[in-house]
Amino acid sequence: MAGKNQYVVRNGTNWGVRGEGNARLTRTFETQREAIEHGREIARSQGSELRIQGRDARFREAWSYGNDPFPPKG
Repeated sequence: MAGKNQYVVRNGTNWGVRGEGNARLTRTFETQREAIEHGREIARSQGSELRIQGRDARFREAWSYGNDPFPPKG
């Protein structure tokens, strides 16, 4: 079973990691790079996806660490 997807999001002047469906941040960081590293560790251990928010508040990329078969069925 896959864990919660993780999101790297802007938090004022800082960056944070938030689990999908959580109201609060898991942890706050001074840089986006630190938040990405922490979010990646969580996503890998849970077999979930990491989505990264850009400075313009739009999600710029996603990395999947779960069961993501290629090519997809269908």
